[in-house]
Amino acid sequence: MNEPQKTLGIIHAVNLTIRAMQPFIEKYVPHVEVMHLCDDTIQRDNIRAGVGVIPKNNYFKFAQYAHNLQEAGADMILLACSTFNYSAELARPMIDIPIMQIDRPMMEEAVQQGPRVGLLATLATTVPSSERLLRIVAAEQSKPIEITTVLRAEAFQAIQKGDVETHNRMLLEEIDKLSGKVDSIVMAQLSMSALAPLLGHTRVPVYNSGTTGFRRIRQMLALEPAGVA
Repeated sequence: MNEPQKTLGIIHAVNLTIRAMQPFIEKYVPHVEVMHLCDDTIQRDNIRAGVGVIPKNNYFKFAQYAHNLQEAGADMILLACSTFNYSAELARPMIDIPIMQIDRPMMEEAVQQGPRVGLLATLATTVPSSERLLRIVAAEQSKPIEITTVLRAEAFQAIQKGDVETHNRMLLEEIDKLSGKVDSIVMAQLSMSALAPLLGHTRVPVYNSGTTGFRRIRQMLALEPAGVA
């Protein structure tokens, strides 16, 4: 008898991430039923609140949406937004299925490469939450960490307009500069995973949340044994 189809519920704070993750869904979990739940007001209100401030209502929204997806039959929930990844931690006690932050797997891999981690971001509001999660992951692994953060806001503006070429060029320039200073680089937002096909020959490992995140999802949904790339 065939195993029942697995269902992944994904919570998005902006429509852009739905498009950004589609290639990874098709590559890593093509036979999984995916339910997207997107609320563009979350990203809007995160940005309006300013760097380092998340409106309380957005934490409530995430918990409510996670509950809705659980009720709809999801086997696990993915948070696609890095800016308020703390909401996953707050919601876990209320939800009976696994909740994963899209960027946690890449951070877990990065801290194993050495203490100097480069954080490359294109959205200022993402920086505090990404730095926080990196430090949490390092502490869990009892690893020292030194974070070098680079923000290229112009790249996010470019990809919002559909100019992927400019977005990628800007980020490749920063990766080249950072590579001489760090042991690994993590790209803070899922939208930056558009760069994935161009990262085959970097001087240090460069992690994107699309690849590492969906590899982990494939394992968590028991579609393959752990450790298979």
